Amino acid sequence: MSWLSEAPRHLFFTGKGGVGKTSLATAAAVTLADGGSRVLLVSTDPASNLDAVLGVTLGRTPTPVPGVERLAALNIDPEAAAEAYRERVLEPYRGVLPDDAVDGIEEQLSGACTVEVAAFDEFTMLLGDDGPAAEYDHVVFDTAPTGHTIRLLRLPAAWNDFLDANERGASCLGPSSGLKMQHERYAATVRALSDPACTLLLLVTRPERGAVAEAARSSGELRGVGLGNQHLLVNGVFEATDHRDALAVALEGGAREILSTLPEPLRDLPRTLVPLKSRNIVGLEAARALLSDEPDSVGASGAGAVEIPDDVQRLERLADELAGQAHGLVMVMGKGGVGKTSVAAALAMEIAARGSDVHLTTTDPAAHVADVVGEDAGRLRISRIDPEAEVAAYRKKILERSGRKLDEEGRALLEEDLRSPCTEEVAVFHAFSRIVAGARRELVIMDTAPTGHTLLLLDSAGSYHREVLRNTEGLGGAVTTPLMRLRDPDYTRIIIVTLPETTPVLEASALAEDLRRAGIEPYAWVVNNSLAAAHPTDPLLVRRAEAEVEQIEKVVVQLSDRVYLVPRLEREPVGREGLERMMREPDAART
Repeated sequence: MSWLSEAPRHLFFTGKGGVGKTSLATAAAVTLADGGSRVLLVSTDPASNLDAVLGVTLGRTPTPVPGVERLAALNIDPEAAAEAYRERVLEPYRGVLPDDAVDGIEEQLSGACTVEVAAFDEFTMLLGDDGPAAEYDHVVFDTAPTGHTIRLLRLPAAWNDFLDANERGASCLGPSSGLKMQHERYAATVRALSDPACTLLLLVTRPERGAVAEAARSSGELRGVGLGNQHLLVNGVFEATDHRDALAVALEGGAREILSTLPEPLRDLPRTLVPLKSRNIVGLEAARALLSDEPDSVGASGAGAVEIPDDVQRLERLADELAGQAHGLVMVMGKGGVGKTSVAAALAMEIAARGSDVHLTTTDPAAHVADVVGEDAGRLRISRIDPEAEVAAYRKKILERSGRKLDEEGRALLEEDLRSPCTEEVAVFHAFSRIVAGARRELVIMDTAPTGHTLLLLDSAGSYHREVLRNTEGLGGAVTTPLMRLRDPDYTRIIIVTLPETTPVLEASALAEDLRRAGIEPYAWVVNNSLAAAHPTDPLLVRRAEAEVEQIEKVVVQLSDRVYLVPRLEREPVGREGLERMMREPDAART
């Protein structure tokens, strides 16, 4: 625990979704505050559940946490940050420029890339010596899932380089004078992130192949942006006490094998193992216990089966419903770490095995669908939206289409604008739109990025939808935007994936409400990795299985008419055989 007792000012907890970043960041912040330090706990995740863990409503400014003296917390709210950012950029021009010019700048600032940059802008202020975090001894960052976080941590250097080269005072965010004023702050952020005396990166993983592989990739990428001071936290390490329980024995043995064969980037990192607890980490008592040396009391071994609701079906039944479609879009959504990629791959593999041609794709920059499917893909066509490739293609297309009409100075300005970090958001949205439109001709099953990133993508769809309608008003003729297709239940079916735990169900419920506000109604829910459906006998696993039932019932009774349950498997579902096991009937766990 030297990483905590000798902690520098900035602690970043990052990793694949669902590995326990929020729990560990909260536990670390509480421990530091209990030890006498003034601590600010910050979530950079657009789909943060920090409020639920702490039991307090958080905003954009530091809020004291009841029950922990010297601890405050805040959420970086992307939408609120974007509104404040727009006002900060526009304010100097109001009453100076004509109204139509100000309106034009405001429209430039209406896209999803502005939301991202505004959140980043608040993030950089928290690393400064004169910002809202100046009074704190430690700033603990609970970050979004890896792909989103790596982009966030790349942005200081990217914007710093862009502003160094941008001499014309314009960018895709309108006049860049607002950014120029922050130039030194961005440069200071780059220095702070790369200084081991200031910043420690905690790579959080679980003893699972996918999570460890993601941590290894992240370690290399983050070293590439200057974050070399790293520590590996392996969360949820399980030790069986009932060796007659095949699932318990398999989970313990699998974890031991994974930890003994860590990939090269992680092998030499300092490492801390955090044991699996018998309860979810919700509330301050549970957070304090997570990093404590106190033993976890779980009671006697469970004797009977844990009862689960009757109104849940096996995943194969969902495949039955989807297999009847010759074309259309199936979007698998949820917070990081709930198993979206596995569910999407299992459904695609099952439907393809019945003779259908299926396109399996992902919008998640950190997802590797092909690794989950394995070599035996059958009739599956597999693709992914690669942000770097999409940016290169988008820049080339714009330069070929528009650059030829410009003089030398105009083309140089266009090339400069296309080097902006915001170009990635635009390019990825174009790729997403192509796939959505392609579902007119084929069945597309889309594994999406974790919730926050996906909602920003849907926000882009909404902005584009409004812009198209505004520009085509009065011209006549039918116009179909990506958002229209997403709202059409005959064209698009949204599958929400969650885990049978308090916080994931709460987050999935919030996602469903966000979708409804956008005019999109979820089609079905999948409750993944259920211990209750696997019927364990090991005491710790039984205790966790018993806690699941209330959450499964909540989904069935309050949240969806179509609920599908996937049991926790002895091995991670990889390849045809592993994905087929996800279709297994959970009825054996019912009484």
